Amino acid sequence: MTSKKISWQKTIIALLLTLGLWLGLADLPTYALGGTQPELGQPAPLFTLPSNTGEGEINLADYRGQWVVLYFYPQDFTPGCTLEAQRFQRDLTKYQALNAQVIGVSVDDLDSHEAFCDAEGLKFPLLADSDGAVIKAYGSWLSGMALRHTYVIDPDGILRARFLGVRPATHSEEVLVRLEELQA
Repeated sequence: MTSKKISWQKTIIALLLTLGLWLGLADLPTYALGGTQPELGQPAPLFTLPSNTGEGEINLADYRGQWVVLYFYPQDFTPGCTLEAQRFQRDLTKYQALNAQVIGVSVDDLDSHEAFCDAEGLKFPLLADSDGAVIKAYGSWLSGMALRHTYVIDPDGILRARFLGVRPATHSEEVLVRLEELQA
């Protein structure tokens, strides 16, 4: 595609979004690039996905009684995703002190997740959502991969916070601050 065509498409999208806001469509369910977002204050969409931890599958309900930081990311071994995972790993003891489990999800398969965890020393689960069903349920799907979105789920399974358009270098710190606020 030429840059003029892409620029024209972006202009049309911006105009449609502006028109939608002007017409009052902002009252519709929260929508972000990637789809309709699950509602804050409501139960988080449940799921069961295969995990690289050697424990088979992980079900979100397995974490009732503790906080969950569920983060979606595009692909193992890419620069932004690697940096984001490294930051979560660096801060893992802080999350554990707040009774929180970090869980990453992408469309990558378990072999890729295992290699990624080995290469980066990651000690939290990465889940394989190869068909994107869970990624779509969280409104984080775009062109065959997950967008960089994060959701904070409380010990009762209620969605309490979301982060869209994440900056990998500072994201873990932002999530920790919000988690502390939610627990105060």
